[in-house]
Amino acid sequence: MFLEHGTRRLHITGVTAHPTQAWTAQQARNLAADLDTRMESLRFLLRDRGRDGKYGQTFDTVFHADDLHVIKSAPQAPRMNAYCERVIGTIRRELLDHILITGESHARHALKTYEDHYNRHRPHQARDQLPPETQQQPPPVHDLDTHRLLRTRILGGLINEYRHAA
Repeated sequence: MFLEHGTRRLHITGVTAHPTQAWTAQQARNLAADLDTRMESLRFLLRDRGRDGKYGQTFDTVFHADDLHVIKSAPQAPRMNAYCERVIGTIRRELLDHILITGESHARHALKTYEDHYNRHRPHQARDQLPPETQQQPPPVHDLDTHRLLRTRILGGLINEYRHAA
């Protein structure tokens, strides 16, 4: 999982029960390919120290190639990466605590669906209640009697998204 600090955009690049150095390096490559030219606007990557060895030199090299400075968080200092810690808690509270994951493909589908919801529909307090991929507030609705509210159920109704009918 990667989180852009300024926009709060979430990137879930993969799911595995047993991450290895090769797997995490591939996730870094996947992110770099997905971001493409947007990587130029990023300056640094704050990552977990990874006592279990899942982050290696190859992981860091992927970001060094795009001129990003890799900063390792201090040991046992969750506040140093508070934004990611908050997102992990949000994913647990809003998704994982309410769904029984039956395998990696199910986890991949649920997390990808949640990533889309998080980036396109979920309001963020730090962004004036705008989702990360929205640039401006929707126009205000003055006559609520003539505008119907439509609900879209996500993940079988676990999450609901609302919008005004056109």
